[in-house]
Amino acid sequence: MAAPNPFEKQTAIPGVKHIIAVSSGKGGVGKSTVATNLAMALGRKNKVGLLDADIYGPSIPRMLGSLQQKPQIIPETNQLEPVIRYGIKLMSIGFLVDEGAAVVWRGPMLFKAMDQFLRDVHWGELDYLVIDLPPGTGDIQLTLAQKVPVSGAVLVSTPQNVSLIDVKKAYDMFKRVNTPILGIVENMAFMINPVNGEKMQLFPKGEIDSYSQNNGIKKLGEVPFNPSVGLASEAGIPIVEANPKGAEAEEFIKIADQIREILPV
Repeated sequence: MAAPNPFEKQTAIPGVKHIIAVSSGKGGVGKSTVATNLAMALGRKNKVGLLDADIYGPSIPRMLGSLQQKPQIIPETNQLEPVIRYGIKLMSIGFLVDEGAAVVWRGPMLFKAMDQFLRDVHWGELDYLVIDLPPGTGDIQLTLAQKVPVSGAVLVSTPQNVSLIDVKKAYDMFKRVNTPILGIVENMAFMINPVNGEKMQLFPKGEIDSYSQNNGIKKLGEVPFNPSVGLASEAGIPIVEANPKGAEAEEFIKIADQIREILPV
C-alpha cells in the first residue's frame, strides 16, 4: 500500500486568494526587507496580509513599527486578530514573545505554530498573503507546502554567487513540492552614485542572470542598495511608505505590478 502524499492534504485559508512565499535559502540578503516592501507595494491596490514565518528570528514587528502591539483574541472564534499597520494585516511570533527572548522549539512545535498562524488567525478577505520564510529549506518550508496551496514563490538573492548557491537550493525545494516560481529579485543589485547617477557594483556580479535564464526564472527586479532602506526598516517605516518616489520603492512597486499580472485577483 502506497504511503499517503502529505501534499494532497493542502487546505486553502478561507478568504485568502493567493499565498506568496518569499524565500532566499539563506539569511543576510534582505529577504525580510523584500517581503515587507513587497507587501506594502501590493497593499497600495489590494488587500494584503504579511505573515512572519521566521519563528527563531522574527523581524517584521520591528520593520513595521509595531513592536509593542499585541494581537487580540476574538472571543466568538478564539482566533487571533492580526495587528494592522499601514493597512497591512500582520502576524508574527514577535508579537507574542519579548524581542530578546529566544524561542527554543523542536520541529513539532514549529509545525503547530505555523498551523496556528495559518488557521487560527482571522485573516479575513485578502487578495495576497505574503509569507516571509526563514533561511534554509527545512521544517517551516515543508509545513507551509503541506498545509496550504502556495500560489507561487519569490526568490531573493544578492548579486554574488555565495548567495546564489543557496537560492538554487530553495529553487530545488520548491520544485520538489510543486510550488510555482514567480521569479527572482536581485536585492542590493547596485548602488546609485549620488554625484553622477552611475551604477556602482557593491558585490561581485555572479551568475544570477544566466542561472535565471537557463532555468526559465523571471527576473522580477533589481533593487538598488541604499542606506535609507535599512534606516527606514529600523524606524519601522518601510521605504515604500517612507520614500515612495525613490528608486528603491519604485522597483518594489514594479515587482508588485508584475506579481499582480501573474496572479490576478
